[in-house]
Amino acid sequence: MGNVMNKVAFITGASRGIGRETALAFARAGYEVAISARTLEEGESHAHSLTHADGRPLAGSLASTAHAVRAFGREAFAVRMDLLDEQSVRDAAAAVMQRFGRVDVLVNNAIYQGNDLNLPFMSLGRDTLQRVFQGYVMAPVVLAQTLLPTMLEQGGGTIINVSSGAGESDPPVAAGKGGWGYAYGAGKAAVSRLSGVLVAEFGERGIRAFTLNPGVVATEALRATIGETGVIALRNGAAPPEVPAAVIQWLATAAEAERFQRRTIQAQAFALEHGIVSDWRVTAGQGA
Repeated sequence: MGNVMNKVAFITGASRGIGRETALAFARAGYEVAISARTLEEGESHAHSLTHADGRPLAGSLASTAHAVRAFGREAFAVRMDLLDEQSVRDAAAAVMQRFGRVDVLVNNAIYQGNDLNLPFMSLGRDTLQRVFQGYVMAPVVLAQTLLPTMLEQGGGTIINVSSGAGESDPPVAAGKGGWGYAYGAGKAAVSRLSGVLVAEFGERGIRAFTLNPGVVATEALRATIGETGVIALRNGAAPPEVPAAVIQWLATAAEAERFQRRTIQAQAFALEHGIVSDWRVTAGQGA
């Protein structure tokens, strides 16, 4: 059992990218950290995983994130969780509660990202939509429902749901030509609607909930999807994953964050506007 004095952050999808950096941001802030993903050890491959063009699994694992968290002197609890398996999601939440006895911050960051996610509309099948429903609707709901009773008992908690522009607006071009497909847009739209409902129902009982759009972030997943040349072509359009991670940690800890509920926070503009990070576009030598 962790020390009850220490706050606990539970970050899903923390084997790499935004999730990994968010876990480190909370460790730096003195939180004990629970992390989940499917990849426990480096080099594992899973069904519907993104891979490099040559089929290699992406770098990153819960083991390496946990190691980095412990370097800050914080406890790291890694639990394997498959978003598409509801029992796995329930078991992960139960394991975290059993380990720490409390969760102060839940970050719903993990997503289903199979290569069928952005299929053109007429190619969309029941299986894809079922996976999107399981990963984008059911999993965040199950986690929130499992953790909320304890959050309410302890007098409060924060839930941060990581969305996407695809859940807020229409694709600029067709799926297959660089736009997103209906499955991804629908999944993220569902995520975007969760926080406001939680605030309306539990805000008076100490629950804070936020919706965050990280924008385009230069992660392993993005590189695997569009290639290194694609990432370079984005130039100022892509932020390092530390940027949304810093915003997530700020929302969970800053007293004035409360007024940014009931809207979708655009992480990159928000980070600069509130001085949460220094301007990465300048330090990257690309100018503003």
